[in-house]
Amino acid sequence: MTLKIGILEGDDIGLEVVPECVKVMKAAASRAGLAIEWRTLPIGKAGHEEHGDTLPAATEQALRLLDGWIMGPIGHAAYPRGDPTWVMPPVRKKFELFAAVRPALSHANIASVHKNVDIVFVRELTEGLLYSETVVAGAPEFRPNDDITVSMRVITRKGANRVAREAFEIASTRPRKKVTAAHKEPVYRLACGMFAEECRKVAREFPQVAFEEMMIDSIAMKLVMDPQRFDVVVTTNQFGDILTDIGAGLVGGLGLAPGVCVGERQAMAQATHGSAPDIAGRGVANPYAMIVSGQMLLAWLGRKRGEPKAIAAADALLGAVRKVIAGGKNLTRDLGGTAGTREMGDAIARAIA
Repeated sequence: MTLKIGILEGDDIGLEVVPECVKVMKAAASRAGLAIEWRTLPIGKAGHEEHGDTLPAATEQALRLLDGWIMGPIGHAAYPRGDPTWVMPPVRKKFELFAAVRPALSHANIASVHKNVDIVFVRELTEGLLYSETVVAGAPEFRPNDDITVSMRVITRKGANRVAREAFEIASTRPRKKVTAAHKEPVYRLACGMFAEECRKVAREFPQVAFEEMMIDSIAMKLVMDPQRFDVVVTTNQFGDILTDIGAGLVGGLGLAPGVCVGERQAMAQATHGSAPDIAGRGVANPYAMIVSGQMLLAWLGRKRGEPKAIAAADALLGAVRKVIAGGKNLTRDLGGTAGTREMGDAIARAIA
């Protein structure tokens, strides 16, 4: 099997961290004997410079033929306002990437609020409190007069079921095999109630996976006090947006927060952090989150495509990351070292060989 993976560098530090991710993925694929066909595509500022849009039609068409892609951070905060060609590229909506999978993993020699944390958050992406990127037409919130604003929250059985299924599939590959569904059913009996119902349905299909439910306010508290009790946490869009940042804060911040956005047949490796224009071009950006996002893409493709070589490559890559972090010599300044972006990427690539 030859996997087809796209490379979209994005903006600012994306031009520095994405090449390190690709370098390390290539090293892992080589070791595992995994064939990958790479395709570089413009997006963000580069897409606008070349094609007049931050998500060029040519890029969108090319992505549809791929198994997955790596997307660097997008510096949309600096984009011109009021011009529809200068927007955050609506990749998640275009490709129905319905779940954000975001791990929170602590490391013994990196400062963090808690040690021995190993949680995977699975956040629904297409529903919940809707915003402009998740709707095809119209506005998800409106203001009939200056004193009233109305916003819509949408939960569907399909959306809840598929994000729950993704969580249980992930949990079934992990040692603890446990899923926690976070919601607020006693208050939002219909919306959170439907989400909870679908989680319970899927749980019955995975008897090997332990299942529990927890109120969103309770889990926020328990994550801060006792995060080691959690394995895989699945929740709705806005709840997940908050919980994943709590998870990142527990283990050292957004520089240690990788992620992958998954759909039915495609996935996108995308670190949680932004494009950090203040440090762009200086070669000091931490590539950890982007590199581990690439590792997660390999693991997801291996699981979904039934390709053991992709799983082996993902395992080798993660092992190399842990080895370099444990060594403490080739880390960027935010991780307590003195290495630059490229030096850290080189060290991880060498650790794979």
